[in-house]
Amino acid sequence: MRALLNHIVAENLWVPPLVQGQSIADVGDRFDGDVLGDDPLGAYRASARAADAAFAAPGAMEAPIGVSYGPIPGEGFARHRLLDVVVHGWDLAKATGQDTAMDPDLADACWEIVDGEREMIVDTPYFGKPLDVGDDADTQTRLLALLGRHA
Repeated sequence: MRALLNHIVAENLWVPPLVQGQSIADVGDRFDGDVLGDDPLGAYRASARAADAAFAAPGAMEAPIGVSYGPIPGEGFARHRLLDVVVHGWDLAKATGQDTAMDPDLADACWEIVDGEREMIVDTPYFGKPLDVGDDADTQTRLLALLGRHA
């Protein structure tokens, strides 16, 4: 679980430099290793605030962001970060025996992201093989199944 939380925090920490125009090479290995320290919750909160501030900066949604899968507008990068944080939040909740129900609006927003980029997302090594669910499944179940997760 610590490794997953470390991943979430590290990915959040990438947001400010990338939104500010730095390249992956510029950032280098700055966020490799343990970014949680002795206060994982504090590290998460600080990283989330930093990412939020970067995305809220004037022009951030239109700025080209040099991510590993090509330059994309800041809005697309923000959407991908939302998906990552929500789905990994579900992963953490499931792993720790907590309530795994997503806010329906967040589930809908994440479904919109995944459904709009289905081929790109499903064909990456970052998610499990899509699972079949019934046509009557709710949005959260469809989202998780498409990403290879058992609800």
